[in-house]
Amino acid sequence: MHQVRGAPRHVAAGRRRLMLGGGRTLKQAHIHPHHERVSLLRAFLGSVASIFVTLVVLAVLAGVLVVLEPRTTDADTTADGNGSYSVPTTGAGRYGSGTLGPWQDLVRRISPEDQIRDTLTFDGIFLFGDSIAVQASVSLERRLADSTGDSIAFHDWSGQPTSAAVDALEEWSRDYGLPRRIVMAVGTNDIFDPPAFAAQVERAMKIAGPDRTVYWVNVYASRTKQPPAVRDADLANSAWVNNELYEASLHHPNLRIIDWSSFLTSRPDGPTPYLRDGVHTSEPLGGSARNELITEAIKNSH
Repeated sequence: MHQVRGAPRHVAAGRRRLMLGGGRTLKQAHIHPHHERVSLLRAFLGSVASIFVTLVVLAVLAGVLVVLEPRTTDADTTADGNGSYSVPTTGAGRYGSGTLGPWQDLVRRISPEDQIRDTLTFDGIFLFGDSIAVQASVSLERRLADSTGDSIAFHDWSGQPTSAAVDALEEWSRDYGLPRRIVMAVGTNDIFDPPAFAAQVERAMKIAGPDRTVYWVNVYASRTKQPPAVRDADLANSAWVNNELYEASLHHPNLRIIDWSSFLTSRPDGPTPYLRDGVHTSEPLGGSARNELITEAIKNSH
């Protein structure tokens, strides 16, 4: 009986041990909540560290994508200048259209360096233009991106003659290099001095070289606010410039003419719906039509 009565003490002790988690003592059981808090803290800090590392990795990847992806937003180019697209002219000039006035402070749209370099990296297009291009360059950028996937960098300056655009072409060629495709949307301001145009076309083709395609938008000008004699001179000088461009294309197989002039004169209602002043495109009809001609010319050469 004495041995039987002693057995429950051992059984009770065993039960206490079981309740306390096997071989742990009561003191160890009281420490357990502290250990649990430490473990939870460590787990929390580990999670924070993991999230931080993940954010750093995502930031690095995002930076890489920004470098690799050519930008196509309106913020890529900014218009500067005095707010005017139209170049002032004086007198009748030697060729009847007047004399080209100061244009250096007129509105311009020039791509920043990072966009120029991105365009080169992704085999995009350089465009050099005058006030017509300044007005339509943003919509052309969107149209090209949607239609051909091409990125584009601009050097558009209202009032500039072809000589100034070729100067910019030469500067970009020296500073960045040139892509396979170049659009020259200049010549309208050469109606004031048509004989000077041919030499600038030759100069541009020499800079581009024989292995690049140069798309050149020809010109149409008949300024509606000018007297009839000046408007007639504008048309005659436009034809003069266009003929010089055509003659150059006979010697340069990589020179492709985008025939804006023929498009306008072949419309059932004539150029009027497409031009707001006899030179600059109406919006959206004229700008869209001109940009479509440029886009189709580039698509057809792919």
